[in-house]
Amino acid sequence: MPLPLSDWLLRIQQQHPQAIAMGLERVRAVAEAMGLAPKPAPLVITVGGTNGKGSTVAFLEAIARAAGLRVGAYTSPHLWHFNERIRIDGVDASDDALVAAFERIDAARGDTPITYFEYATLAAFDLFERTRLDLAILEVGLGGRLDATNLIDADVAVITTVDLDHMAYLGPDRESIGAEKAGILRAGKIAVLGEKDPPSSVLRRAYALGAVAIRGHSDYLIDRFDSHWVWREPGFQLELPYPALAAPMQVDNAAAAVAALRACALPISDDAFARGVAEARVPGRLQRIAEAPETVVDVAHNPQGARQLAAWLAANPKPTVAVFAALADKDIEGVVAPLVPHLEAWHLGPITDAGPRDLPVDALAARVRAGGATAVGVHLSLEAALRAARDAAGEGGRVLVFGSFHTVAALVPRPA
Repeated sequence: MPLPLSDWLLRIQQQHPQAIAMGLERVRAVAEAMGLAPKPAPLVITVGGTNGKGSTVAFLEAIARAAGLRVGAYTSPHLWHFNERIRIDGVDASDDALVAAFERIDAARGDTPITYFEYATLAAFDLFERTRLDLAILEVGLGGRLDATNLIDADVAVITTVDLDHMAYLGPDRESIGAEKAGILRAGKIAVLGEKDPPSSVLRRAYALGAVAIRGHSDYLIDRFDSHWVWREPGFQLELPYPALAAPMQVDNAAAAVAALRACALPISDDAFARGVAEARVPGRLQRIAEAPETVVDVAHNPQGARQLAAWLAANPKPTVAVFAALADKDIEGVVAPLVPHLEAWHLGPITDAGPRDLPVDALAARVRAGGATAVGVHLSLEAALRAARDAAGEGGRVLVFGSFHTVAALVPRPA
C-alpha cells in the first residue's frame, strides 16, 4: 500500500543531511534517470529575484489562463499545504499525483541523496510533463545559478528585483547576489528585468550571453492614473486595471509578467491581459483577514520587503500595531528599521516549526530592539501575540502580521 503524502513529506525532509544543498549535479542525475524531457512544456518561463517572484508567477498564470492556455505553475514555499507548490490549470496537485511522482523519483535516484526542494522540483517537472501544457512557469527557490529549477533552459527568464537576502549562500552585496540570480539567463533567450536599476552584474551577464534584455522602466514603461495604469512599449500599449494585490510593487510585478508574455508572442488578447491582472491572487501578500480591528498579513521577511510594507503604510495611514516573528538567519534589524516610524507597538511570538532556524522569542526581542523598536511585547505564542495586538489596536486600529511565511501560516486559517 503506498505511503500517504504526509509520510512522504517526513521522509523527504530527512533524506538529505542538509536542508539546503545547492548545485545541479544531483538533481540532473536523477532527472536523467527518470527519463525526463529537457523541458516540461513547449514554453517555459522561469521567475527569479529577491521579492515579487510568487506574485509575478500569479500574474503570468492568471493572464495565460484568461487567454485559454493550459498552464502549470511551480512555486515555493507553501503556506499551508505542500500541494500548493504545484498547480495545473489553477488546481493544486492531488495527494495521489504527488505520491506517484515521489515514487518515480525514489525509484530513479538510487543512492543519490536529494533535498526536500529537489524532490518538489522534480515532482513538478514530472507532473507537468505528463500533462499537455502550453506553458510551464517555474519560480526559483534560492538564488538561480545553482537552484534546481535552473536545470531547465527557460525560453524567458524574469528577474523581478535584487536585494539583500540569503547572504550566507548568495554573497554579501547586491552585485554578488545579482550574479547568482542572473544564472537563470540563457544565450539568445529573453531576459525580462523588472527593476528600474538592476545590479550591473545582471546586465553584464545578459550582454555577455547575448540574451535579449527587456528592461522595466526603459524598454517598457508604466504610466499610473487614478483609475487605471498603462503598460506601453514603442508602438503598443495596454490599459489595465490595478491589481487586487495591494503592495506598491505589484504594478511592477504585473508589468514584468506582461512583458514576458508579450515577448513570447502568445495569442493573448488585451482583454485577457486585463482580466489576468485583475484576477491574480496570492495568499499572504497584504491580505486583509479581519475587520475591527483591520487585520492584514504579509510574508515580508527581508529589508526590501519591509521597505515595501513601509511604503504601503505611509500611503494608507492608520494607527498600526505589529505582530512579528522571523527566522534566526534573517536580517531582523534591517527588517525592523524601516517600519519603526509606522508602527505604534510590536508584539512578538516564537516560530516553532522551522527546526534549526527557529529563534527564541527573547532573542527575537533583543534583535527587534536593536533595529530601533521600543514598544516591544513578548508572548509565549503567536496566537497570544495576535490577541494582545488586537486588544491594543482597538476596533478602529490596524494589526499588521508579518515577518515570515511561517508567521502568516500560523495565524491565517487554512482553506478547506
